[in-house]
Amino acid sequence: MIPVILSGGSGSRLWPLSRKQYPKQFLALTGEHTLFQQTLQRLNFEGMQPAVLVANQEHRFIVLEQLQQLQLQSQLLLFEPFGRNTAPAVAIAAMQLLAEGRDELMLVLPADHVLEDQHAFQQALALATIAAEKGEMVLFGVPALKPETGYGYIRAASDDGSLPDGISRVAQFVEKPDAVRAAEYVQSGNYYWNSGMFLFRASRFLEELKRHDVDIYDTCLLALERSTRDGTQISIDPATFECCPDNSIDYAVMEKTERACMVPLSAGWNDVGSWSSIWDVHEKDGDGNVTKGDVVVQDSHNCLVHGNGKLVSVIGLEDIVVVETKDAMMIAHKDRVQEVKQLVSQLDALGRCETQNHCAVYRPWGSYDSVDIGGRFQVKHITVKPGAQLSLQMHHHRAEHWVVVSGTAEVRCDDKVFLLTENQSTYIPMTSVHRLSNPGKIPLEIIEVQSGSYLGEDDIERLEDVYGRSAEPTSVVTR
Repeated sequence: MIPVILSGGSGSRLWPLSRKQYPKQFLALTGEHTLFQQTLQRLNFEGMQPAVLVANQEHRFIVLEQLQQLQLQSQLLLFEPFGRNTAPAVAIAAMQLLAEGRDELMLVLPADHVLEDQHAFQQALALATIAAEKGEMVLFGVPALKPETGYGYIRAASDDGSLPDGISRVAQFVEKPDAVRAAEYVQSGNYYWNSGMFLFRASRFLEELKRHDVDIYDTCLLALERSTRDGTQISIDPATFECCPDNSIDYAVMEKTERACMVPLSAGWNDVGSWSSIWDVHEKDGDGNVTKGDVVVQDSHNCLVHGNGKLVSVIGLEDIVVVETKDAMMIAHKDRVQEVKQLVSQLDALGRCETQNHCAVYRPWGSYDSVDIGGRFQVKHITVKPGAQLSLQMHHHRAEHWVVVSGTAEVRCDDKVFLLTENQSTYIPMTSVHRLSNPGKIPLEIIEVQSGSYLGEDDIERLEDVYGRSAEPTSVVTR
């Protein structure tokens, strides 16, 4: 059995903590490790192969770093140039496996869900395997124990004797309901939450996809043929993939096939898809509050207050979510946290950068944190990993002054190469070709002061890069 982990989501409902360039699956929201790392850790049992990972190309170095942190294994990494939903992601994974002569069972899992009961998960998986080996398309349904408007639902059909005990044919897929309809579903006892987890054979999925959505099938096949491979990493061809329809497994296949069946999953599942879900999975104080960071709560009940540096104090609140980051604060009633996604869309329409990156921006060589910014200046705290280096680059509209805080810096500025140590500094004139490297064995930390008429991140002409990033200026991937 091969797990296929889907890690291309943006997690916009968990803004401002989750952002497009560093989304929720890469955050430690429910424990010491990130949701992505937890997903891989729970697959460490007999019969489970190393995972196939499908992620966004922009998250490539985050994926590799989080694998390396815990020495987690993967057998293949598929990097999409942009998201096209779950059906194309799974299709390309299945096509690649078949191209290698492997037609094994594929366990499709999102990278950002929580499962609290490992034993129950493996029991449900064992039952699902029986059906999948007979050509069934299995999905895992979570018993709907409370009215939930943020999930899609599945209605189970009566037993017709064609499936093993404990497995039901799917009678109906239901969109996210309103509160009244959700309560009716729970009362009926015949509805389940759609977990977004599936088990089927690679060839079976592709047969059904070709039958029900041939456009996705043909486009994915062509995109894979035109993709480039470097070891275990495959970068999907962007020009072809751009033509692929955007569709989910549910819409493209599961709602149309006659082979869809459901295995109940009672394993403490949570999709951690909203701030109310975060409140659900955390331990509460005596007043039902969940707090994190430097937080003081007075006369408040059933709130979630998430601080990220500043002291956050609340008084007299009930069922309220407060999330503070360095550059943004979000306050919402718990009943309306699903609308955070619309808020993010509104911010995107306004061109706000707060939906893309945190103040701390992560790069393959390390990170930088915006400390202060004004009309013609910007101050950054830059950290470079041992042995790493930034791209060879130049700026047309700004100059830079670097001060080493700790570690050793190797600086190239035009035709000069020299070392700087703690408390030493240098000046990088406008249009000078330059590069910053860390030749040492500890992280290099510098303070960078930029000055000039334009300080945007797209004022970078990248001339050479050891990480294989584009030489073209871009407003997203820089340095």
